Amino acid sequence: MKKLNEILGTKYPFIQGGMANIATGEFAAACSNAGALGMIATGGWDGDRLRQEIRRAKELTDKPFGVNLMLMSPYADDIAQIILEEGVKVVTTGAGNPGKYIPAWKEKGIKVMPVVAAAVLAKRLDRYGVDAIIAEGTESGGHVGEMTTMALVPQVIDAVSVPVVAAGGIADGRQAAAAFALGACGIQVGTCLLASEECPIHPNYKQAVLKAKDSDTVVTGRSIGGPVRILKNKMARESAATGLDFSGGAAVSVPAFTNKATEAAQALAVLGYTSAEVAQALKGVDVETLSLEEIIRQCLKKMVK
Repeated sequence: MKKLNEILGTKYPFIQGGMANIATGEFAAACSNAGALGMIATGGWDGDRLRQEIRRAKELTDKPFGVNLMLMSPYADDIAQIILEEGVKVVTTGAGNPGKYIPAWKEKGIKVMPVVAAAVLAKRLDRYGVDAIIAEGTESGGHVGEMTTMALVPQVIDAVSVPVVAAGGIADGRQAAAAFALGACGIQVGTCLLASEECPIHPNYKQAVLKAKDSDTVVTGRSIGGPVRILKNKMARESAATGLDFSGGAAVSVPAFTNKATEAAQALAVLGYTSAEVAQALKGVDVETLSLEEIIRQCLKKMVK
């Protein structure tokens, strides 16, 4: 079986997760330059914003990078078209079924790797001719399913004919080694990259991630059909106390406006007035703040020896 880096042409078998409102073209390019596959996360952006970010990434790296499309976005159709127009090489998708876009992407030679939370969707997408499946367990940050990574990954591997990437709660070499032992060809990682020097989040958000304990996340939004794993804060606690899931779901996650507005929202998230999406593997990398490449190497150290 080929490793993910052989499939993608990257240095490491490592995909930077689609972190909405954080993974800009500049951050994706930095991840690619560090040896991973950097991903521009579209979140709630419109097509014009995505075009700008793709072109910015092209200015900053000659390494492979891709785009993550959140299928719940009202701009999904426009974004899918811009991916074609701008010559993007890799697409990951989340929060839905990308079936209607896959034929056009494949015709352009784009590698398509949907994120799934259940084997039944993986089997369906395999029939569309996708290049790989990203099996993401409930330990992940942001929108989550119900199955754990340890349970999900082998079931997806058994269900499909294409390579499988493991995701969800992976942040160090032990977890990466476990993913490969399960049969994954690579890993997707997001939360531990928040601690990197290059990550453009508010300093308060970064410090909250670095200080968080293993029990400092919670899933909200289940009652409205949009479960999201976030840092525990004032909003999350009030949500649990009242039984109202107003802190979960795409509508109230850190908003995708200007950089200044996003930075302000991240600061508010730490104070407890909006949500900050993180995975359970908050302390997997034993760092304060390191470069992206140093964090990626720590995540893979048991594999690359």
